[in-house]
Amino acid sequence: MQREKIMKSFHLYALITILCWSVGNTFTKIAVAYFSPCPLAALRYAVAFAAFIVIAFSVKMKLPQKRDIPWFIIAGATGFFGFTLAFNKGCETVTASTASVILAAVPVMTALLANYIYTEKLKPAQWAAIAAEFCGVAIMTLMNGLEAVKPGMLWVLIAAISLSTYNLIVRHLTRRYTSLQTSAFSIFAGAILLMVFLPQAIGELSNAPLRPLLYIAFMGIFASALAYATWAKAFSKAPKTSQVSNYMFLTPFITGILEFFLTGAVPDLATIIGGIVIFAGLFLFTFGGREREQEDEISNSASE
Repeated sequence: MQREKIMKSFHLYALITILCWSVGNTFTKIAVAYFSPCPLAALRYAVAFAAFIVIAFSVKMKLPQKRDIPWFIIAGATGFFGFTLAFNKGCETVTASTASVILAAVPVMTALLANYIYTEKLKPAQWAAIAAEFCGVAIMTLMNGLEAVKPGMLWVLIAAISLSTYNLIVRHLTRRYTSLQTSAFSIFAGAILLMVFLPQAIGELSNAPLRPLLYIAFMGIFASALAYATWAKAFSKAPKTSQVSNYMFLTPFITGILEFFLTGAVPDLATIIGGIVIFAGLFLFTFGGREREQEDEISNSASE
C-alpha cells in the first residue's frame, strides 16, 4: 500500500529527475574538456533521440495530433535548443557559480507564470519557502564573492526564461499526452534543431577517449531521456506546476555532493550552509500550507 502511494506521488519522479540532472551536470563539467559546448549538446541529444526512437517503436507510441505539433516544436526549441545554446553561450563569460544563481530563478519564474497563465495560487508560506530556497542557492554561490556584471549573465537569464517556458508547455501537453509521449516528441524536436552542430561534433568525436564518450551516453540516456520523462510524469501528477519546478533548487546542492564522490572536490562551508537552507525551504514549501489546504477541503465538503 505504501509503495503504491509513493509511485502515485510526483515527489519520487521529481527527485529522480533532479538526481539524473545533477549527475549529468557533473559529467558535463568533465566532458567539456574534450568537446566544445554546442557539439557536446548535439551529441547528448542525439543519444537521447536514439533512445526514444527505440522506446517509441517498442511501445508502439502514437504520433501527436497535428494541432499539437507546434507545441512540441516550441517545447523542443525552449527546453533543449534555446536553453542549451543560451546557457553554453553564457558560460563563456560567467562562472558556474553566477550561472547557478541566475538559473535558481527558474522555479520562481515558473511559479509566477503558472500563477498568471494557469491561475495556480500559492500560499504565503510557499512564497516564503521559494525565497528561502533562492537564498540558499545564493549562499552557496555568492558567499565566496561575486564577479563583475558581464554580458553572459543576460544569456543565462535567457536560458532560465527558456526553461521556465518549457515547464509550462509540458504542464499543458501532459493533460492530453502521457509523460513518455510528451518528453519523447519534445526531445525529437530539440534534437533535430541541435543537429546543426552535429558535423562539428563528429569531428571532435574522432579524437575523444572512451571515458567522455561513456559520460555522453549517460547524459543522453539518463540525464536526458529518463530525466525528462520522469519530469513530465511529475508535472502530470502534481496539482500545481510550482510543486515540481521547486525541486530544481536542490540541483546545485546535489551536484556539489556528487562532485565530492566522483571527482574528490570537497564541498565548502557555503555549500553546506546553503544546502541546509534549501532543504529547510523545500520542507516548508511541501508541508507549510498543508493544514490550511486540509481545512479548506473540510469546509468545502461541509458546504456541499
